[in-house]
Amino acid sequence: MSHEFDEKKDAVGDVGFAATQVDTYQGPPGEPLKREMDTLHRGLKSRQISMIAIGGAIGTGLIIGSGTALRRGGPLGMLLGYSLMGMICYLVMCALGEMAAYIPHRKGFSGYATRFVDPALGVATGYNYLFKYLIVTPNNIVAASIVLTYWPKGEEIHIAAWLTLFTFGILIINFLGVRVFGEFEFWLSSVKVITLIGLIILSLCLTLGGNPRGERIGFRYWKDPGPFASYKKDGDLGAFLGVWAVMVNALFAYMGTELIGVTVGECENPRKNVPAAIRKTFWRILIFYVGLVFLLGMLVASNDDDLFVAAEKGTSASASPFVVAVRKFGIDALPGILNACILLFVLSAANSDLYIASRTLFALAEEGHAPQFLTRVNRMGVPYYSLIITWLFCFLAFLRVSDSGATVFGYFVSLVTIFGGLTWMSITYTHIRFVNAFKAQGVSRDIVGYKAPFGVWGSWIALVWTGIVVFFKGFDSFLPWSTTTFITNYIGIPVFIFIYLFFKYTYKTKLVPLEEVDLFEGKAEIDEDEAYWKAKHLARGQMTWWQRMWDAF
Repeated sequence: MSHEFDEKKDAVGDVGFAATQVDTYQGPPGEPLKREMDTLHRGLKSRQISMIAIGGAIGTGLIIGSGTALRRGGPLGMLLGYSLMGMICYLVMCALGEMAAYIPHRKGFSGYATRFVDPALGVATGYNYLFKYLIVTPNNIVAASIVLTYWPKGEEIHIAAWLTLFTFGILIINFLGVRVFGEFEFWLSSVKVITLIGLIILSLCLTLGGNPRGERIGFRYWKDPGPFASYKKDGDLGAFLGVWAVMVNALFAYMGTELIGVTVGECENPRKNVPAAIRKTFWRILIFYVGLVFLLGMLVASNDDDLFVAAEKGTSASASPFVVAVRKFGIDALPGILNACILLFVLSAANSDLYIASRTLFALAEEGHAPQFLTRVNRMGVPYYSLIITWLFCFLAFLRVSDSGATVFGYFVSLVTIFGGLTWMSITYTHIRFVNAFKAQGVSRDIVGYKAPFGVWGSWIALVWTGIVVFFKGFDSFLPWSTTTFITNYIGIPVFIFIYLFFKYTYKTKLVPLEEVDLFEGKAEIDEDEAYWKAKHLARGQMTWWQRMWDAF
């Protein structure tokens, strides 16, 4: 028995600690015991979880895709779209946080859907989420290659060489184990946060006149060319379509915030760390997303020719609209520095995306919905078969060699958005069933620890609104008709339905009655784990003022 187990046993007493000892139970009744060395390790610390929650979400959607949003929606349209979808994102995160904090496990979203709704929905959700990350990882590698075109020397080296370097680089980092991965992502995400804070301060200074030209910009571009842009059609209809296109773009930008639901399986003290990460999501959305797009709308005109627009050929080398903004003010060195930071942004996102893809495939295999050899892990807890198979999809990025980077980026964005939207819908519906199960069984929700502040109504709002956005997201494929755009916008829906129906009719699964939903399996072990961490916290003593500030941050 390990020293770690002795420590935890002493902390919580002789209560038969089962959740975190070496010979811990990892599966449902009837399955053989799995030792921790044979499965994923809980190696992600509080600070790493908090930073990954930021870093995994802030990537190409905000830093590069906001240029598309500004061109199509205008400054006010972009602000409205990002604000509305930001609220929906927060509701989804609250719903996920309540379930993940109550019973954190290694099976991710598919596990919750299987347990609280229907095993068929769990399988469909798991594969849908896997498809999303199989696409978004090469998408970020493509984005990194686009960012490189800012520097003339970046184009001198063949694009295939850069794609190979990035693809093998993230594989090596993921093979080093969750502790190394967590530490690596912590520092990269820290660079993201520092860069974004600096970008906010810089944008305010440039807007208010603190620029080389001494020119106060203010709301100039809200007047000319105007607060809204026309997309596909002229007049009010074009303005409406522009705002709607922004909401689709914002949905893509917020994709990744839900990755906490996957990392919870390797998170220390999930009862404390998951709710803490969820609570901070609101302020991150408000400051980093809404704040930055508001400032961007003042710095760059929506009709600026240098804006990168996904799926349009012949775009500027300045992939990020923020680089466009800084360069226009004639600040020589800063655009290059900012572009280098953005390169780190997208590579960090690709790194965490590969991690999530491998863990999602691992979870599907653990539930018996994928070949069992995918559950094998090395001594560092890395599911190496799952990692290698998901990594192979990174070679989709090599489509960039024969086609425009903007075109490939646009296709990937459409695919990721449909898969991500369906995942959000599954999360919110699962939460609705979770809450209603407590009510049907007469159990108080006070035992969950963290409750979604808007309850079941917040999940209903998020479910309906996300469904509307998903259904109408491909409207531009009809104006004019484009077969390729239509397929990339909607292929996720029939795939999801096919997997759901195939599994349902093959295995004769049924909707779990609310009165029979299992609300307690695994709870005792998590309670004991929580008791250990509380005892350890008390033994450490009172935190200093700077520790409290760091924890709040």
